Amino acid sequence: MKQWIIYVALLFSFGVLAEEGFHQYKSQGVTWTPKIPGQDWIVHQKDRPQPPRVKPAPYKGMTPPPSDAIVLFDGTSLDKLHTKCPVIDGAIRINGGLSSKDAFGDCQLHIEWRTPTEINTDKINNSGNSGIFLMGKYEIQVFDSYSVELYADGSAAAVYGQTPPMFNVCRKPGEWQTYDIYFKAPVFKDGKLVTPAYVTVMHNGVFVHVNTEITGPTRHNKVLPYEAHEAKRPFWIQAHGSPVEYRNIWIRDLEK
Repeated sequence: MKQWIIYVALLFSFGVLAEEGFHQYKSQGVTWTPKIPGQDWIVHQKDRPQPPRVKPAPYKGMTPPPSDAIVLFDGTSLDKLHTKCPVIDGAIRINGGLSSKDAFGDCQLHIEWRTPTEINTDKINNSGNSGIFLMGKYEIQVFDSYSVELYADGSAAAVYGQTPPMFNVCRKPGEWQTYDIYFKAPVFKDGKLVTPAYVTVMHNGVFVHVNTEITGPTRHNKVLPYEAHEAKRPFWIQAHGSPVEYRNIWIRDLEK
């Protein structure tokens, strides 16, 4: 019995009993990009540590919006969105641009998404790849980080190209996932930055960012400085060639 217990412990320690299909594919980062402001890492650094795994609780169904929320997509109407994407079984399947018609600053955004069950083995970096661009500028990454180990700052729920999530809380591809994003918009005065943007994110009910500073607009492989813009702007969802689906999108304007 004692030998069996030791054997099982060794299996766990070496990851033999890891979740089936977890990080079965890997895509390395780079070594030549610029340094991220305020950090010791470069953008998409290949050896940046991966977020530790936290297995989420099972999905319990769609989260109903509170009374003061603006429902942007309820499974039927696209009236509050700019998009030509199809609605299939109550979900928007991304195959082109999507943005909110209304503009927002400080807000709480709830959105549910799922990546396709079929993994694109020819383009691993594109597996479930999409993103939510707050104010059309600051991206929270959407990605199949269950199946694919991408560079850390490209993981699901990362502030893309800047800060990885504290934990990897991804469900398996094909399962619904939730983001609750609490966004504090940047403040500008006379064309200059006064206060940067900050974001707190819950992924599948787990905090993965808590008041994380956003260092500037999102750009792949780049570091961009802030540029003054309107106090409120629409958010948009990225199409990246993967048929990611979205549903139950609602937002609370925290500046009311």
